[in-house]
Amino acid sequence: MAMTEELIENKYIEMGISKEVYEFGKEIEQGLKERFDRIDQTTEYNQMKVIDAMQKCRVSAECFQATSGYGYNDIGRDTLEEVYAECFHGEAALVRPQITCGTHALALALMSNLRPGDELLSPVGKPYDTLEEVIGIRPSKGSLAEYGITYRQVDLLNNRDFDFEGIRAAINERTKLVTIQRSKGYETRPTLSIARIKELISFVKSIKPDVICMVDNCYGEFVEEQEPLEVGADMIVGSLIKNLGGGLAPIGGYIVGKKECVDNAAYRLTSPGLGKEVGASLGVIQSFYQGLFQAPTVVSGALKGAIFAANIFEKIGFPVIPNSTESRHDIIQAVTFGCPEGVIAFCQGIQAAAPVDSYVTPEPWDMPGYDSQVIMAAGAFVQGSSIELSADGPIKPPYAVYFQGGLTWYHAKLGILMALQKLMDAGIVTKDFTAANVKDL
Repeated sequence: MAMTEELIENKYIEMGISKEVYEFGKEIEQGLKERFDRIDQTTEYNQMKVIDAMQKCRVSAECFQATSGYGYNDIGRDTLEEVYAECFHGEAALVRPQITCGTHALALALMSNLRPGDELLSPVGKPYDTLEEVIGIRPSKGSLAEYGITYRQVDLLNNRDFDFEGIRAAINERTKLVTIQRSKGYETRPTLSIARIKELISFVKSIKPDVICMVDNCYGEFVEEQEPLEVGADMIVGSLIKNLGGGLAPIGGYIVGKKECVDNAAYRLTSPGLGKEVGASLGVIQSFYQGLFQAPTVVSGALKGAIFAANIFEKIGFPVIPNSTESRHDIIQAVTFGCPEGVIAFCQGIQAAAPVDSYVTPEPWDMPGYDSQVIMAAGAFVQGSSIELSADGPIKPPYAVYFQGGLTWYHAKLGILMALQKLMDAGIVTKDFTAANVKDL
């Protein structure tokens, strides 16, 4: 063994990874070189795309100056929104620290582009849990339902294909906006590829050309070479403490797409008559630029970690989505353990590998916006940042955990090995790397 290899192995062991777990992970990693090379090619393309957009929009050092108060004539804010529009092929963009999270960005896009009497349609099944109260599926103050906006849902077929006939029947004269969640949320369905999003939007538009197609782009940015606006979407929405913030943005969200859709959102975010003209950048604008610049590389590390996790846990015998060989369309990896103890042990391993709060032991709790207890692990520099190494899951059947992030591939690797170590210590994985008597898999 070369000196450097020995030093690396010893460091893992010093940090709590057994020799057996380290060697198992090394064996898995050696079989992933070709896939990692393909990820690097996509990363290179997306990196050039970001640089090209920044150059075309003439980003300058003056763009990094902080503004306060009303934020009139904030050149950094306005230029950044031009960069987003250029990079993602939109007519306009809204990129603001006043958008607090992904759920806020989605609620903003929906509430600003729907009016009383309109209907919202989800043709890909149930949306992410925190949107249930936004829509009014679960009653909540200020929901769309309280404003007379109705909701209709078409579930995927048993084989996970779109129910085209069901979608055709659901679209009516009141259907104003179709929401397409790219990622799986707390479901065990496949993430939607850009090709499948294109197919769905083309079908919807063939029935009602003027309907707004909005894509919840969270966790999917820069995973592929194209983004949803390039295949017919009218609006894409996401969070800056996920992929596009590159681990540097401390807050924020974005909406990019048709000018009318974005303007509507701006008037809802601030007020009628003000729109995009106000909203100070408050000293965070440089992190928004630099985070976007770093995002393709950060996403590549998260993707490698997700593929590594899929290969490890599938080989042990746990169901994983996507599986070890499937193409990737977001950074999330789902692993089903069939018991709450598996979800908890996995999350505790991710926490133990964190640079921040590694000594904290996560436990399930009644988190706002969810209908069951949820456990979340994230020793992050930015609270709730899921582009940083994190894992979470609801404590309910089928007892699946959702792993994502890792600002570097090496941190993601450590987290996965630590999660495996905790599962072995809990007796959920045996010493010969098989699942131990887990029910309901």
